[in-house]
Amino acid sequence: MRALVQNAVEGSKKNFSKSLSIEGVGYRANLEGNTLILSLGFSHPIRFMVPEGIKVEVNGNSVKISGADRAQVGEVAAKIRGFKKPEPYKGKGIRYEGEIVRKKAGKKAVSSS
Repeated sequence: MRALVQNAVEGSKKNFSKSLSIEGVGYRANLEGNTLILSLGFSHPIRFMVPEGIKVEVNGNSVKISGADRAQVGEVAAKIRGFKKPEPYKGKGIRYEGEIVRKKAGKKAVSSS
């Protein structure tokens, strides 16, 4: 309970923020009004309505999410990341800024006998 109150006080002074980066050929994000439009290699673009109290900024292939409520900022960032998590072979997808994705060896690297 104490942490929730402390986060609310801290959020009123300065906004919390999380940054996501989009990796992959043809993967991009656009902001149209209150809707974040993600092109992630699917046959259709993904439209995400930004909730009240959350501000989203798109700069190239990075998306910055900010707001006063720490839990809501984290939840929105996790939902956006969940649309296309980083895959372990090429690393394509949406990841948190600074997140390190462990890459796996492919079939050719494994079967070298």
